[in-house]
Amino acid sequence: MKTSFGAVVLVAFAAASLSAGAQWPLFPTPDVPRTPDGEVDMDGPVPRTPDGRPDLTGLWTGRGAPTEAGPPVAAFRDVGANIESGLPYQPWAEALRDERVAEGSRDNPEAHCLPMGIMQFHTQGAPRKFVQTPGLLVILYEASMGVRQIFTDGRPAPDNDPQPWYYGYSTGRWDGDTLVVETTHLRDGEWLDINGSPLTGAATYTERFTRTSFGRMTVDITVDDPGAYTEPWTVRVNHEIMVDEDLIEFVCLENQRFGTQ
Repeated sequence: MKTSFGAVVLVAFAAASLSAGAQWPLFPTPDVPRTPDGEVDMDGPVPRTPDGRPDLTGLWTGRGAPTEAGPPVAAFRDVGANIESGLPYQPWAEALRDERVAEGSRDNPEAHCLPMGIMQFHTQGAPRKFVQTPGLLVILYEASMGVRQIFTDGRPAPDNDPQPWYYGYSTGRWDGDTLVVETTHLRDGEWLDINGSPLTGAATYTERFTRTSFGRMTVDITVDDPGAYTEPWTVRVNHEIMVDEDLIEFVCLENQRFGTQ
């Protein structure tokens, strides 16, 4: 019997949820603004680094519902579901997406414990921890224990024909209070969503991270992939802060039985 991708994901997240209470004791997050009744003041001021930049550091979770006007909100199963005319697929890319849907998304990389790619990391609901330093932003994803490095020290993207990476090579710069991140040198074959919208190695991601208050952050993601789409397109992911909590361990390969069912 073949195990569907959806079943794999549900089992993995259920196991993570059941084990959350047995991980580590909760520890209060410092410097959290509170309302008079003791609740987190989500509309409190944006924390800033010593040089005056917004500090993105914190534990965040993605939220599907829009909080303000902006690009269409990305969806996990179908990243372009909220784009009025849908994703601008090239014919071969749309045909491949349809084939993957018909097969139950069984070849999604995450279903085989391979990295799920940047877009699926953005849209799945597990927490992600941002650690911001003067020259580097590190994002630790609870899901599949993913790790991204975003270099903000002024270095250029590599031009020496480097080996492509699952998460590409990311460099960031500040545009006012927004961190603009460009990612290139991606591996060919990333799935952008559960349905299997493809991404090729010709793609560039441009992400705009804006912390709008203490408790909220928007990320606008533009995909420019002339290998699979007729034009660039943009979606948004909304984030909310999580306090007094931390990441748990998520080892996809532990006790996996792929190929034995």
